[in-house]
Amino acid sequence: MRTLSADWVVPVEGAPIADGAVAIGDDGLIAAVGSRAELGGDVHYPESVILPGFVNTHTHLEYDVYVGFGDGLGFAEWIGLHVQRKQRIGLEDMEAIARLGALSCLRSGITTVGDCSFSGAAVTACAELGLRGTVYLEVFGETDEPVRERFEPMRERIAAALSDDLRVGISPHAPYTCTIELYRACAELGLPVATHLAESDSETEFLRTGGGAWQSFAEMLVPPPGTTGIRALAAAGLLDSTVLAAHCVKADEEEIALLAEHDVAVAHCPRSNAILGCGVAPLHQLREAGIRVCIATDSPASTPSIDIFDEMRAAVFGARAREGRPDALTAADALELATLGGARALGLEASVGSIVPGKHADLTVLSLADTAFIPWEDPVTSTVLGGSPQGVVATLVSGQPRYEKGGKTWLELIADARSARGRLLQLADPTS
Repeated sequence: MRTLSADWVVPVEGAPIADGAVAIGDDGLIAAVGSRAELGGDVHYPESVILPGFVNTHTHLEYDVYVGFGDGLGFAEWIGLHVQRKQRIGLEDMEAIARLGALSCLRSGITTVGDCSFSGAAVTACAELGLRGTVYLEVFGETDEPVRERFEPMRERIAAALSDDLRVGISPHAPYTCTIELYRACAELGLPVATHLAESDSETEFLRTGGGAWQSFAEMLVPPPGTTGIRALAAAGLLDSTVLAAHCVKADEEEIALLAEHDVAVAHCPRSNAILGCGVAPLHQLREAGIRVCIATDSPASTPSIDIFDEMRAAVFGARAREGRPDALTAADALELATLGGARALGLEASVGSIVPGKHADLTVLSLADTAFIPWEDPVTSTVLGGSPQGVVATLVSGQPRYEKGGKTWLELIADARSARGRLLQLADPTS
């Protein structure tokens, strides 16, 4: 057994512990949580806080180098460009990019992901770098054939990398790229499901009328159902507790009630929604309805970085601005949504998401020494408003350090991903 200590331990389930410590057993589980005086400290981190590892429930790790592509385009034009770009590189490049995405998560204190993977590259990346999570393999189309012709071969290819800590799910991409028939075929697999719902006004217009800006890439779309995605899936009996819905920016009161009725979890991605001009999701209403909401970063295809601290701040700012109230989302709320909330959304709350004896020792050590928040007043507010990946000292998964600041530099991994980005740019149309 070994013990880590810091100025504060923030369990999330329970009050912060000043001069706290976490004891880790040889089995990688948390053995005890308490004060440093009680438990000792084999390793002490000054001017730091020990947090649960963050649970980032909506990522696309293989897009980690896509930052800035199509900035300022409307949602329809942006997604069209995004699809064109990713079809220009092969699996080897996607795997190189996904490894950088996994490293970006660890550098931000993220220990568990829910990743929607176009190629399956995220599975091997997570396995190699030691991330826990669920990788949802994406499918698209009008019939159930993609399950047999796309999903099953991908699952077979990545099977050796799966484990108790890294499981596979399926992601029917969205109601505009997948028919109800395909959603049903996905549900019948009995696997965790992730999808994109109610992300933009242009999506809603297309699904209801078949018109609007999305006609510019009509060859990628399926026939519209004549109603919103949430309503169509609910009417077909395809919403349940195994479904994780990303975004839900445009969910109205009736749709929020449907999500709550069927216990659908929602991944809130405020920076992506803001940068793409989609709007501010009704986070307060989603939480009030009892929905398992969490905070997630999405990918650098639509945000500048995999930075869970920036994402928490964006969630706080957006919720308060939308509701016109400073208590619409507190710092403590945001921290819980990015840790235990994410674990609940993935169905992993019994094993991760908080610092509790018996759970996996998935921990983030954050230094605030170089911020305005030293000396301390409140470690939770200091973490949410002052934290950054630059302050992450160490990220542990099951008690094993997977990232340590000043440790392994990963230069070859970074170079491979940058080379892949270079090929993406070389293959791009001059006007794109």
